[in-house]
Amino acid sequence: MSESLPDRSPRSRSATPRKRSRRKRSTDGGPIPVLPIRDQVYYPYGMISILVGRERSIRAVEAAWEADRRIALLTQRAVSTDEPKAEDLYAVGIIAEVMQMLRIPDGTLRVIAAGTHRIHAISFADVNEYLTARVCTADDIPADEIEAEGLARGVRTQFDHVVHAGRSIAPEALVSVASITDPSALAYSILSHLSHLPVDVRQELLEIDNAGERLERLLRLLRRESDIIDVQRQIRARVEKEIGDNQREMILREQMKAIQDELRQRDDRSGETDDYRQTIETCGMPLQASERALKEVDRLERTPFGSPEGAVIRSYLDWLIALPWSVSSEDRIVIAEAAAILEEEHHGLQKAKDRILEYLAVRQLARGALKSPILCFTGPPGVGKTSIGKSIAKALGRKFARVSLGGIRDEAEIRGHRRTYVGALPGRIMQGIRHAGVRNPVFMLDEVDKLGMDFRGDPSSALLEALDPEQNGEFSDHYIELPFDLRDVMFIATANLLDPIPPALRDRMEVIPFAGYTEEEKRTIAQRFLWPKQMVENGIANEPFTVDDAATTRMISEYTREAGVRALEREIASVCRKVARAVAEGRPGPSALTVDDVPGYLGRGRYRHEAASERDEVGAATGLVFTEVGGDIVTVEVSLIDGNEPRLTLTGQLGEVMRESAQAALTCIRSRAHSLGIDPTFDGRLDVHVHVPSGGIPKDGPSAGITIATALASAATGRPVSSSVAMTGEVTLRGRILPVGGVREKILGAHRAGIRRIILPAENLRDVDDVPDNVRSEIVCEYVEHLDEALAHALAPPSSSVSPPRT
Repeated sequence: MSESLPDRSPRSRSATPRKRSRRKRSTDGGPIPVLPIRDQVYYPYGMISILVGRERSIRAVEAAWEADRRIALLTQRAVSTDEPKAEDLYAVGIIAEVMQMLRIPDGTLRVIAAGTHRIHAISFADVNEYLTARVCTADDIPADEIEAEGLARGVRTQFDHVVHAGRSIAPEALVSVASITDPSALAYSILSHLSHLPVDVRQELLEIDNAGERLERLLRLLRRESDIIDVQRQIRARVEKEIGDNQREMILREQMKAIQDELRQRDDRSGETDDYRQTIETCGMPLQASERALKEVDRLERTPFGSPEGAVIRSYLDWLIALPWSVSSEDRIVIAEAAAILEEEHHGLQKAKDRILEYLAVRQLARGALKSPILCFTGPPGVGKTSIGKSIAKALGRKFARVSLGGIRDEAEIRGHRRTYVGALPGRIMQGIRHAGVRNPVFMLDEVDKLGMDFRGDPSSALLEALDPEQNGEFSDHYIELPFDLRDVMFIATANLLDPIPPALRDRMEVIPFAGYTEEEKRTIAQRFLWPKQMVENGIANEPFTVDDAATTRMISEYTREAGVRALEREIASVCRKVARAVAEGRPGPSALTVDDVPGYLGRGRYRHEAASERDEVGAATGLVFTEVGGDIVTVEVSLIDGNEPRLTLTGQLGEVMRESAQAALTCIRSRAHSLGIDPTFDGRLDVHVHVPSGGIPKDGPSAGITIATALASAATGRPVSSSVAMTGEVTLRGRILPVGGVREKILGAHRAGIRRIILPAENLRDVDDVPDNVRSEIVCEYVEHLDEALAHALAPPSSSVSPPRT
């Protein structure tokens, strides 16, 4: 709701009554943002620089920037008001056009605007947490031409005296004023230089509508200012004359002391610049970088002592000198030793290890001519993506640098800030290179899939140059502004998911997937790494405490549900803390942790995995699923119900893709009713209900098609499904079995559940090679191309059929 603003502006202090203008016209039919100005009055026809810090004011500037860039500048009545409302502002102000908006690191805005014309606020409204106003233009009443010329000459003369006598206004102001002929523009230009006048006086001059009256009022102010300056000069001269000889001697001595200190400081700065030049010559900079650094040293010499520019130059020179332009660590390329390091510190992860050893072998044969690869480790949390990066650096004999990119939204975080900004710094890449101290570290870019993007730029696009072997030979940071060679840096990115990574960035990286660990791998990791680590950290490494493999297995299966081992390490730490407490209290601590002791330390189990059914059932088939924490099995149940017309009911919180798979499976079975020996009434009057248990968990994906089709065929024919068989695959209307993903994790989940026969699409044969040998040796995989083959493996022979379950 808008509110009218009463006119409470200060009246003229002259005896002449103020003439109010009636020449007002609407500037815009809609409201425009209002920027309250504290302790200052701005005038038209000039450039304005404003530092905006209040949140409401920042939102007003941003709103004006996104619209037509016009904003109303209205002065506050009281400086102490932090959240001014309509009644706290003068009604007369100016319209300014925002030309530039710079965000400073401390959160404030530097706004450059151009004052256009004078306005009068009619009404206000508070919308979107900033103030807006409806305004009308307040045109000046023109003065008599001869009178205006006489006043203008008098104003220029008095202003010239104020400038030359007062020495508080730059002489350049006289040049700008001399060329102005318009009375209003002349008054506004001079007033913009008289910032020491009280705010109410400056506001009073802005509110005068008659151009001649404004010049007359300004002339009286300038004459008064000249008189004040003359009095000040007389007082200064009289005081200086009264100073005695002793005081004059003391002043001269202090001046001499200051001169001597200044000379010593000059000598110190000369030594500083000499040190910079010597360091630049010996730090191994390229020619282009050393020339730029020496120019900056020359600038530092010419910069006045204590100038802020000197600190900026010193910081820049320190960064140039600190960068390892020519310092490299020598690769230790011993394939057997590198393989031993990787195997000693990480269990599993064979693909990543093989890729690193291949890189070392090629680099040994290529004699340094090989470009460093850009690897991207993808996989769920806790599978060892970051830690294997450290092992790679150790195997190569290189320094290790790591930067976390999660949540970064500003491009300058990658490529650095321009040196024109206060507190500017190089980007994360150059900072990492400097901290590593060598130009060829193993550089890990963690969480590259969690980069953000907003109005400050796209950090993922800024990474393209750094991660492209064809371009990163001359990587340019905005702060350094010199090319730096990143070709010898071995970049390793990590991500939980590939989808959020932009295609252009993904194309520059070699993706190595990190699948979840098997239960056996987790048990081995726990016994080799996690238990010894936590026993040392909790102070019980020297205690006679052992852990059974069965106890670790129970902790894995009942107390964790993850692809990695982070939760398992937390559970192990919990057990170690309880043992440490018993030892610290003097109680007899346990000597071993058995499978039956686990609940006493960790409580009841939190998770359970599906187990295979112990008997064959009609209308129930076992499928394989892939979750973010690994593979598992799920049972699909089908019931046939007598009804007036056929209908398919799906329950169990199924997703859209899974619902379509169920409809396709039902159509496929109905089309094959004759070949399957199904009762003809199946196609005409039976309702079909498909249910997937654990309804509280959302389920989706196409790989359940073969499982649903098998359960439908079993329910329709009365032939039970073998309880030892599990399956996965997508089925088409013609009965073709299409390949699916996550085969390795699904087979591991089936093995854990006790399944020993698995039906897979024939095109997934190549994916079984990724399954560990010990699991693959205990499972029989049946590869099928058509639904008929899958039913032959899954359903009991027709002679063993029973009556279909119906309601």
